[in-house]
Amino acid sequence: MAKVSVIIPTYNREKCIKRAIRSVLGQTVACSEILVVDDGSLDQTAALVCSLRENSEIPIRYFYQDNRGPAAARNLGIQQAQFDLVAFLDSDDHWRKDKLALQFKAMEDDPGFLVSHTREKWLRQGIHLNQKKKHIPRHGDIFSHCLQLCAVGMSTVMARKEVFEKAGLFAPEFRCCEDYDFWLRVSSRYPFLLVDKPLTIKEGGREDQVSFQYRVGMDKLRIHAITRLLESEVLTGKQYELALRALEQKCQVYGHGCIKHGKGEEGREYFNVYKRYQRGS
Repeated sequence: MAKVSVIIPTYNREKCIKRAIRSVLGQTVACSEILVVDDGSLDQTAALVCSLRENSEIPIRYFYQDNRGPAAARNLGIQQAQFDLVAFLDSDDHWRKDKLALQFKAMEDDPGFLVSHTREKWLRQGIHLNQKKKHIPRHGDIFSHCLQLCAVGMSTVMARKEVFEKAGLFAPEFRCCEDYDFWLRVSSRYPFLLVDKPLTIKEGGREDQVSFQYRVGMDKLRIHAITRLLESEVLTGKQYELALRALEQKCQVYGHGCIKHGKGEEGREYFNVYKRYQRGS
């Protein structure tokens, strides 16, 4: 048994949460507990979790909260986790059976890393989807990669609690892109250990996913995440310049998008946002 707490946030996922939990229960090395955080589901999620809990040798702990978004759900899981290592699994994804064993061993063998992730296999409505080069996860200093896009798959991560003590928890005000915001903060402080195997199966292409529901406003949220980071005073000089360059690029893209859709005033305002953070200006 690996001393790992597995956190599964969920919201109205009765059709797939059983598969997610079973993928954890079927690991070649067992975790120490599973924490299911129900973010206000109105379906049969609670009943499904309880039915699985009855016959499980691994403790399955169920928590319910009013709907506050995935960030708040993960935070509750982190706060309730009883073990130093935590792993995350979104309720619509699942793991290969040796995921926990290989990742836990990698972190035990290289204790200098406080956070690790794996490669993913992407499926869209059950059909394999090839990843572009920019989506392939990286090892070590991944800060510049995290600025470009959300470079860390949430369901691939295993981390020590020290990461959350130093970098903070997920930001509940981000109903989407909370992972982008969080991994910026973490990657600016810590290197990432990459377990270079597709141990996580990511399911996509559904309208109930947060990334689909908030797809129109994602650029604006990422801009907000970068400005928060620039104001945090934790970045090195090089990191600050990288973040400023990424902010300029995203502001230009978002600004042109606003103008294209008839929101000229907002677009022109974003063209100059990055200038506020230029040092010496």
